[in-house]
Amino acid sequence: MEINIEKIEHYVQMLGDMGLQFGVQFLLAIVVYLVGNFIIKRLLNLVELGLSKNEVEITLHRFLLSILNTLLKAIQIIIFASMIGIQTASLIAVLGAAGLAIGLALQGSLANFAGGVLILLFRPFKNGDTIKAQGYVGTVEEIQIFNTILKTFDNQRIIIPNGLLSNGCVTNVNINGTRRVDMVFGIGYNDDIGKAKALLRSLLEADERVLKDPAIDIWVGEHGESSVNLFVRPWTKVEDYWGVYYDMMEKVKLEFDKAGISIPFPQRDVHIHQTPST
Repeated sequence: MEINIEKIEHYVQMLGDMGLQFGVQFLLAIVVYLVGNFIIKRLLNLVELGLSKNEVEITLHRFLLSILNTLLKAIQIIIFASMIGIQTASLIAVLGAAGLAIGLALQGSLANFAGGVLILLFRPFKNGDTIKAQGYVGTVEEIQIFNTILKTFDNQRIIIPNGLLSNGCVTNVNINGTRRVDMVFGIGYNDDIGKAKALLRSLLEADERVLKDPAIDIWVGEHGESSVNLFVRPWTKVEDYWGVYYDMMEKVKLEFDKAGISIPFPQRDVHIHQTPST
């Protein structure tokens, strides 16, 4: 059997050329990969600096950096694979299909995730705020990516999905620092309205927790079935709201009793008519 030296030399030459070409591509891919690492680090540092300057909430800060880093690394690996000759089109298609399937399976969680990002980004409330949402009232203990945790006034722990919070109505109770204390006190129709209003005003003005500005409002709000209802509207700091409210409930009853002002309760007059017998 004769050995064809020329063919062997041809194959060796071809393998050498291929090896040289692959080697050059591989070295170039390595250079691009290293340059990509440098660019990614610089870009992440710039993004982190921007987030810090804008005082983005720390949870969202870290999460955005993690997502951006993962995305950039994935692009870097795809570019590297493409440069050394690996077909990436099918890989990208598979990853896209897998992402779509995962997205459909976790659409509820993704809605909560998007809601968490919006809450952390636009800050309708923050840790320590008292809010009313989804039928609950409590203090915000923690804002997570998927849920917000409330602590109610009776020490219960409420976990509300962020998707509901971002798409529903939320009342931030103490964001403005002051609150108006709305109270209604009923007096009898035979009682002196001026005397009752003066007594209410003196009680409020004697309480240091009641603010001078805005001014205290006291007026006749309605004529009820059994009473003339006085609407009382003082302003307080947020932390003094309930103290003023409950103290006034007690003080008004005691002072009205001393002043002889009645606090009517619902009552009915029953008239009995006797039908003459025939």
